Amino acid sequence: MQRFPSKKGFVIYIPLIILITVELGFLAGGLYEGAVVILIIMSALVLPMFFNTYYEISETGILKVKCGLLFNLKIPIGSITRVENTNSILSAPALSMDRMEIFYNKFDSVVISPADKAIFVTELQKINPGIKY
Repeated sequence: MQRFPSKKGFVIYIPLIILITVELGFLAGGLYEGAVVILIIMSALVLPMFFNTYYEISETGILKVKCGLLFNLKIPIGSITRVENTNSILSAPALSMDRMEIFYNKFDSVVISPADKAIFVTELQKINPGIKY
């Protein structure tokens, strides 16, 4: 099993900076209830996404796309037809704007951002040589 972490671009740091700034503003203003709410939001949504976004290739031929606590997608590598670089701004399990779109089945796709795209695609092509990149 090989795990590829998501590349972390500046985009992912923007919500963290905003939440930390709001948190400090609440604390400075003595609004401790608001600070607790912001801390809960950071702990429940943003931090798991930041630390738990990865792409895993299993020896059984499955690509697992994991993002935070809620997004968990399993794709048979044999169903992948092509991989293309993209800078799509659509919401995706990717922590960078340096992204790639994986097309699988007949009409499905997912946008991801592995830190080392070349090695990631090479490993996919070892399992399914028919993948076009």
